Amino acid sequence: MAKRRWTVWTGWIAACLLMLLLLGALGAWLFLRASLAQLDGARTAPGLRAAVSIERDDMGVPLIRGRDRLDLAYATGFVHAQERYFQMDLLRRTAAGELAELFGPRALPLDRARRLHRFRARAQQSLALLAPQERAFVDRYVAGVNDGLGALKARPFEYLLAGAAPQAWRAEDSLLAVWAMYIDLQGSQEGRELARGWLREHSDASQLAFLLPEASRWDAPLDGALHAAPPEAPLPPAPPAWWGRRPQAPAQLALASNAFVDAVGSNNYAIAGSRSSSGAAIVADDMHLGLQLPNIWYRLALLYQDEQGVQRRLAGVTLPGAPPLVIAGSNGHVAWGFTNSYADTVDLVEVGVDAARPHEVRTPAGWERVIERVETIAVKGASGERLAVRETSLGPLRAAGGRQYAVHWVAHQPQAVNLNHLKLETAETLDAALAIANTDGIPAQNFVGGDRAGNIGWTIAGMLPRRAHPGAEHSFPLAAGAAAPGWQGLLAPQDYPRVVNPLDGQITTANSRQLAGPGAALLGDGGFDLGQRNAQLADRVHRLGPRTDVAHAFQAALDDRARFIALWRERVLAVLDPAATAGQPRRAEFRRLLETSWNGRADVDSVGYRLARNTMWALHDILFAGVNEELARLDPKASMGSANPRWPAVLVRLLDTQPAGWLPPGQKTWRDLQLAAVDRVIADFDKEGMALAQATWGQRNTATITHPIALAVPSLAGWLGMPPDQLPGDAHMPRVAGPKFGQSERMTVSPGREEEGLYNMPGGQSGHPLSPWFRRGHAEWVKGTPLPLLPGVARHTLVLQP
Repeated sequence: MAKRRWTVWTGWIAACLLMLLLLGALGAWLFLRASLAQLDGARTAPGLRAAVSIERDDMGVPLIRGRDRLDLAYATGFVHAQERYFQMDLLRRTAAGELAELFGPRALPLDRARRLHRFRARAQQSLALLAPQERAFVDRYVAGVNDGLGALKARPFEYLLAGAAPQAWRAEDSLLAVWAMYIDLQGSQEGRELARGWLREHSDASQLAFLLPEASRWDAPLDGALHAAPPEAPLPPAPPAWWGRRPQAPAQLALASNAFVDAVGSNNYAIAGSRSSSGAAIVADDMHLGLQLPNIWYRLALLYQDEQGVQRRLAGVTLPGAPPLVIAGSNGHVAWGFTNSYADTVDLVEVGVDAARPHEVRTPAGWERVIERVETIAVKGASGERLAVRETSLGPLRAAGGRQYAVHWVAHQPQAVNLNHLKLETAETLDAALAIANTDGIPAQNFVGGDRAGNIGWTIAGMLPRRAHPGAEHSFPLAAGAAAPGWQGLLAPQDYPRVVNPLDGQITTANSRQLAGPGAALLGDGGFDLGQRNAQLADRVHRLGPRTDVAHAFQAALDDRARFIALWRERVLAVLDPAATAGQPRRAEFRRLLETSWNGRADVDSVGYRLARNTMWALHDILFAGVNEELARLDPKASMGSANPRWPAVLVRLLDTQPAGWLPPGQKTWRDLQLAAVDRVIADFDKEGMALAQATWGQRNTATITHPIALAVPSLAGWLGMPPDQLPGDAHMPRVAGPKFGQSERMTVSPGREEEGLYNMPGGQSGHPLSPWFRRGHAEWVKGTPLPLLPGVARHTLVLQP
């Protein structure tokens, strides 16, 4: 009897526990549902001048209609907050150094690095410089953000998992979102300068000129037909002492190519009306950034009347959190897009110190008193931390390698962030758009635009430093006691270089050297890419022929031809001759796979592509792993790759000339060195337990795109992530693709013909995993299947009423 009672009670307890689990799951599901955006109905919105409708299509892309631009700014803020508030929060916290308040002590190292720049204080200063109508524009967006957040029936789900409550949006937060892009696009330049400074101190002048070339044979500058490229530096008889040094830490011996993710990318191109089927320009843009969920961009279209009563339609992408501007897109008259210019916008200026003058440092202008400001970093679950930031007239001080440097960065200027980009929305000609771009308060970007009359042009959008001696001391730290800082003030807009309507009817940029003529000195070199990608893009656009359209132009961004790695494949095949493969079955298999598993592309099924690519990287490791270990002690972003992204060009010259004096220790001939690289690739796959025949490019290049919360809670990765898609493409070709880096959008459009415009992006419009638009459109991005740029038929309509 007692046993029966125990069985009954056990059953009741199990049933109750199951019920509690089900109730908990139901409660979690209901909470998540409550934090979804409102899609239909009507809401009262304080401050609107007239009703605004938000019409979403089956992709979740909104067409926002209103009477004026201020009302649309409010509605955009409302939509951003409802779909993307946590993403916005991370942007402002990243720039301001406030992540530890959300994630605890583990975020402190990043917060300390960001607080050095005091961007929140700078944002408040920049707000004060806005014209009244610009400040009203930002304030209307802020009101929309906070009302959109407040209209959710529950806080965004990320805050439940983080155990925190969202804080209200403020006007300076929208400027901080732009500074977050400064960090993303220019934040590696400090490490680059430190790396180049170390190399300068440990190499003679001739070695340095050879190892850090100003240009490469693959460059395709926009003015290349007018100006010759700089000559290649002579090859010195001997390398520096650090050349080929082995690293001390065994972990540094791991093949870099297996973990390396190429993080340089972005293409934009324009085709003149003389080569388009419609007579209007065609503008294409695919900005390459780190990939996560939700995607950084939010696509929309805006319809309103301007102050003159003219009907305006804008289509493109916005950055949630930033002022509600169409970052890249078309206004019906002009279309535009961006790539990172890699202009030199940072100087590290070494300052002198004297123990007898503890509160002063010596700058090029003489001794000056350091201003110390205390920043308090709030830390979740712990006491706040006080951080002393020491500032000079040239910027904040940082230590590296036992020295003190002032960080002289364009991003510290009050004008670094402004709202001049808003003027692009009403530009009616290419010339007007180029002039506006030169005053834009954004990180310096390659601006490529075209208008409905068929004109195309390039210039720099964003802030450039005005250097007293253009071209001098670019990208090297300035030594203590220098006569003058590297730059003073900002370059005047009228001095910016431009290229308009070139004879071949096309313009392409892809993060490489843009100019070979005098304008190049105005930009400097902040880490230009090798140049092969832009050369290949220019070739692909040229192949579109004398008459093309938007659909064909879109395909240029998907070019995954392995033109660069094909050269390395030929080298490896040449060295794997019968003598090298005799009695070496693994080398023989390596050669067979290079020959048979190769179709000339970075294809997911190609083993040959991966083997050839890894061989190049194995040579990199043999020569540079030791110096990279040394440089990493200065800064996590200091490496031979950051000092010279064109390092493959150095290897090519050495393999072409094969100077005996440059052979690294332990190698008798250049043939032996290349065979050692092949053997190293084989050994690396052996360590992984992977047969060479299984080592496809897709197996290595598999997407791992997920929500930041899944990084903290890996068990949620399946729910908060994208499928592990194998991706074609790689660096040094237009279709840049890595597991967590690649084309954050693809857009091709002719101004005035936006209905023909095409678009892709990874991930969907919403950041909410229960939204039907969380993943919508991602599969098309993976396949390269374009979708319409403009929103389709409205499936949901929300009306905001005064």
